[in-house]
Amino acid sequence: MIHNTKHSLLIGWLYPELMSTYGDRGNIITLQKRCEWRGIDVEIKRLDLGFEISDLKACDMLFMGGAQDRQQTIVAKDLLEKKKALEEMIEDGTPGLYICGAYQFLGNYYKEADGTIIPGLDIFDLYTENPGENVERLIGNIVVSLDDNILRAKQSEVEKFSTSSNNNLVGFENHGGRTYVGEKVTAFGAVSKGFGNNGGDKTEGAIYKNSFGSYMHGPILPKNPHFADHLIKLALEKKYHEKMELKELNDDLEYKANKYIIQKLKVSI
Repeated sequence: MIHNTKHSLLIGWLYPELMSTYGDRGNIITLQKRCEWRGIDVEIKRLDLGFEISDLKACDMLFMGGAQDRQQTIVAKDLLEKKKALEEMIEDGTPGLYICGAYQFLGNYYKEADGTIIPGLDIFDLYTENPGENVERLIGNIVVSLDDNILRAKQSEVEKFSTSSNNNLVGFENHGGRTYVGEKVTAFGAVSKGFGNNGGDKTEGAIYKNSFGSYMHGPILPKNPHFADHLIKLALEKKYHEKMELKELNDDLEYKANKYIIQKLKVSI
C-alpha cells in the first residue's frame, strides 16, 4: 500500500486561468487531496501562457480543462508552439485528462460552422465539427458505461454502491461541437444517458495510451473517485517503474452521489 511520502507526483495544470470552465478546477483539487490523504507528496504546477517547456516535461501527470471560444483561441496559439513536447509526453505514456476544449485541441482539426478549418495538435485521431447556431448544444447530465478493460474498481468499492457501478462514470456535458473518433484511438465509453461525442454514435471521449479526452465536466473526478485513482496509479507506476496498490479511502459519500445521479436519470446498471 502507498501511505508514506517516499512517493511524489508533480501534476501540471495547463492554462488554469483561461481553461477552467464549468468547475473543471475541481479535478485538480480531487487529485491533490486523494494524493495527500495517502501520504503521497503532491505539487500542482500551474502552466499558464508562455510556460517553459522544461516545466511541462517535469510533470508526472497533465490536466487541462475547457473554456469559451475566445479563451480557446488565445490558448491555441500558445499550445501549438508546445506541440512537439506535449506529443512526446503523450506518446511516452504520461497520464493526462483533457476536458472539452482541451479534448478538441488534441484532435486533427476543428471545423467551424462557416467551414473554416482550425488545425489541431494532431495527437488524437479524431476531428470536431460545429454544426452552427441553429443546431442545439449538447447539454445535460451524462452517464457513460466503460469497457471492463478500461477501468476496474476494487471489489470493496463495487460493494459500496452496486454490482456494476464501477464501470460507469457520471458527469455533465455542455458543448456545441460534434467529435468523431478515428481508428487509432479508443472511445472512452458508451453513452447510457446523454449525448457524448456527437449525439449520434453513442460514444463518449477518447483514450490514447494513458491520456483521456472527455466532454464530461461536473467536474468528472469528484463524482468518480475510481477514475481519479486510476490516473494517480498510472502516474505513479510510470514514474517509479513498478506496480502500485493505492491505500483505500472512505469513498462512501462519493459513491452515494454517483449512484444517486444514475438512479435519478433512471439508468439501468
